[in-house]
Amino acid sequence: MANIQSAKKRARQTIKKNELKSSQRASVRTAIKSVEQAIDAKDKEKATSLFIKTQKLIDKMTNKKVITKNSASRQKSRLNKNIKLLV
Repeated sequence: MANIQSAKKRARQTIKKNELKSSQRASVRTAIKSVEQAIDAKDKEKATSLFIKTQKLIDKMTNKKVITKNSASRQKSRLNKNIKLLV
């Protein structure tokens, strides 16, 4: 355990940030799963509308440094590719 006051404060801040970012990452994963379920159901309209919302959420989380740029780009690209393959 930290002895210096600034280190104790940093530890407290880290715990709070970790809890917040964990819930934000979970919301991104949930949104991605909802798009994937629409793709599996072969519902292109629903998948497209969910993808737009998911894309905005991914971009917001990227700006907040919850997920990395490359990860966000990869996730959006894969979802978009699968939506385009629907007939």
